[in-house]
Amino acid sequence: MRMNISRLIKAVLVTLLMVVMTGCAVQVPAPEQEITLATQSIVQAESSGAVEFAPVELKSARDKLNQANRAMDNQEHIVARRLAEEAMVDANLAEAKARSAKSQKVVDELKESIRILEQEMNR
Repeated sequence: MRMNISRLIKAVLVTLLMVVMTGCAVQVPAPEQEITLATQSIVQAESSGAVEFAPVELKSARDKLNQANRAMDNQEHIVARRLAEEAMVDANLAEAKARSAKSQKVVDELKESIRILEQEMNR
């Protein structure tokens, strides 16, 4: 009787261990959509002038996207998702900075044109 109880306890413990191990093995889906969105954000930032006006932020976005792709290859989907989201944020920041810098450049050019016109009028 004592041996049967011991076997039963061992069987229950093994079953519990298997259930716990199965629960830990749940796969997080690959963040393909996040990587696609980050890639699109980088392309959009590049087309808005980030290469010239926000190179640091653009490089950070590219680096994080590359790290996200490596994490995907290593099946580290949680890390890949976080990095892809960070890449998208960096790309959006680069785009905003580029647009702001381009707007400021236009404002400066208009101010210079006004200054030149005022000089011409005062002659």
